[in-house]
Amino acid sequence: MSRLYTRLDVLRETTQRSLDQVLGQGGSGGTHQNRSERDSMAGMYAARLSRLWSVENGLCFGRLDHTDQTSLYIGRIGLSEEERRLLIDWRAPVAQPFYRATPASPMGLTRRRHLQTRDRRVVAVNDDLFDLEGLTDADRATLNGEAALLAALAEKRTGRMRDIVATIQSEQDRIIRADLPGVLVVQGGPGTGKTVVALHRAAYLLYTHRERLDRRGVLIIGPNLTFLRYIEQVLPSLGETDVLLMTIGEMFPGLTATTRDRPETAQVKGDARMAQVIARAVRDRQRVPKRSVELDLGKYKLFLDWRVCDAARTKAVRSGRLHNQARAVFVRHILNKLARQAAKHMGRNLIDEDELADLREELRTEPAVKTALNRLWPYLTPHQLLLGLFTSRERLAYAAEAFTREERALMLREPPVRGRSWYTESDVPLLDEAAELLGEIDQSVLVATALQNEEELAAAREAEEHERRYELTYAREVLELTGLSDMIDAERLAERHRGDVSHLTTAERAATDRTWAFGHVIVDEAQELSPMAWRMVMRRCPARSMTVVGDIAQTGSSAGGRSWGAVLDPYTGGRWREERLTVNYRTPAEIMALAADVLASIDASLDPPDSVREGAAPPWSQQVGTLAGGLAKVVAAELDGSGGTMAVLVPESAVDELGAAVAAAVPGAVAGPSATALEAPAVVLTVADAKGLEFDAVIVAEPERILTESPRGANDLYVALTRATRGLGVVHTTSLPPVLSRLTARPPLP
Repeated sequence: MSRLYTRLDVLRETTQRSLDQVLGQGGSGGTHQNRSERDSMAGMYAARLSRLWSVENGLCFGRLDHTDQTSLYIGRIGLSEEERRLLIDWRAPVAQPFYRATPASPMGLTRRRHLQTRDRRVVAVNDDLFDLEGLTDADRATLNGEAALLAALAEKRTGRMRDIVATIQSEQDRIIRADLPGVLVVQGGPGTGKTVVALHRAAYLLYTHRERLDRRGVLIIGPNLTFLRYIEQVLPSLGETDVLLMTIGEMFPGLTATTRDRPETAQVKGDARMAQVIARAVRDRQRVPKRSVELDLGKYKLFLDWRVCDAARTKAVRSGRLHNQARAVFVRHILNKLARQAAKHMGRNLIDEDELADLREELRTEPAVKTALNRLWPYLTPHQLLLGLFTSRERLAYAAEAFTREERALMLREPPVRGRSWYTESDVPLLDEAAELLGEIDQSVLVATALQNEEELAAAREAEEHERRYELTYAREVLELTGLSDMIDAERLAERHRGDVSHLTTAERAATDRTWAFGHVIVDEAQELSPMAWRMVMRRCPARSMTVVGDIAQTGSSAGGRSWGAVLDPYTGGRWREERLTVNYRTPAEIMALAADVLASIDASLDPPDSVREGAAPPWSQQVGTLAGGLAKVVAAELDGSGGTMAVLVPESAVDELGAAVAAAVPGAVAGPSATALEAPAVVLTVADAKGLEFDAVIVAEPERILTESPRGANDLYVALTRATRGLGVVHTTSLPPVLSRLTARPPLP
């Protein structure tokens, strides 16, 4: 082990010296090409140094002893010394026996050794001996490093997902190493490791297809920001630091939408028919007046006939251009007609093309003409289109004619108020759809045509300042991570990134480019995405190289998917493949038995995953007199101070009240998703905010309300019951729903 770390230290020192040398050439001197090459080399060495530091913990975790007396050590990265392989990267083909060998199929092994380390020391060893004699068929099927696996599962949670690189199981390894092309669906019940398998698959694909994916990048889409914070350390621990993690609410550059609409509103906005609503909203802004428009130019008046406008609109639409680009066709046709009118007013019935062009440009600057053109065919941003649509009953009536009056009422909103977030997560796919139909606008044109009012300009300046602060903070973090804070100023590094996108990583460039096409996209909790969200996601991956991870039985959103075929067939023509994870590594059998009753109420044909662990305390219930006060007392009593994590999962309608009560009664407890929620001894969350997370202990509050408030209440309750790794309790004020009859009742609290 010491030899491996010695080699790692040598590589770090060599890389640091190379980085120092490149930075020593610094300054702003030299040609642009020299500076670009220097900065590119510095970025490469800094990234390599970051990867070498990220694999410090658990560098080597296994050894393969082969029948030919050779041995290979398996670890997070590959290490060599004088053409001798010291450590094999876990993703290399030769490492597969570490995850797939069984006594029935030893793959040339005599022994597989699992190494547990702390700091740089080996603290435990577990061997799998591939001697078939004396083993039953059942033994042959299950003997696969279970001691190491169960030891990892028994550890207390820290609020961060850990990698499973040392304990990947055979069914997981098969999925991780599946081919890159096409859409792979990973269907699995709670606790089967879907998320961590998807993350390890991202690391494997980057290792196997480095050149292709380094250029186009990998995108991972998660259900919420808390979830992304929960998983953010996994890929760096595997040596991969250039992967973009996003929620649906972040997929429109410059916007982070965290607010969720009410379920019925989210269902309407997520409906596939909204694509036609956005298209009609765009057409509604390409107007033809009902009667002639008088344009007072002072010295004379011009008249814009509705027939001329209709012909101009037809010509612009037939050009096949997007709205903002087609405006030039519309405007040119109108100006040609107005110029000929103006010529007649000046007594010039016949004018040549040069004179016509001069008149066009003269008319283009006339305030009355500009106002009319902007009213008939305005330049539009996606934000302007949505704001104008959702705040106007008349525009909604036209654009959403396929929806009922009640559905349109759900979309109607008040105009935004300064300082308050207006957009919801359901709006982001609609903004993306609008951007596809509107096209880009030259910002100088926007200013010149006075379409940006003072409030918009102030917001733009505020956004620019926010971006500058973000870049500076990011630069400081990079310098601290790489140990370069004494060598280069953070402001200078941030300025360098602002000035030339060639210095940005693939993930950084992709994050700011709405039209970026990724080499591979991973969608976690994919069952929650609406049809409109899927339209947006599919635009990011035209090659359809995707890993779709989820469980249809856990769909909580009313706009979410009911089957993978319904979700994917419109985009793949049925050409997608499915792999299933069937073993529950998270939830003990005692808790899973209770959850299985809820699953049966959703669909009797669904089978729960098989738990590998048992022996947990039976799930319990406790009735309280008042929910807020009683829940706080129960949470305080259940926290034993020995570490670990606890989640209190509550109905959406009571999250503020119950969060405040628990936070006030329990030191360190946190109400709602936040940057500190995962480190808190107890956190109060809705079921939607707990998607994809796991905790040592879970307390579910008022399950009857969870069942009745949510459009898919049984699905949400199933999710809530399967977040725990050690203990589960239920607190209630009224009678429990019959589906929870297995709970062991505790004495009620007053």
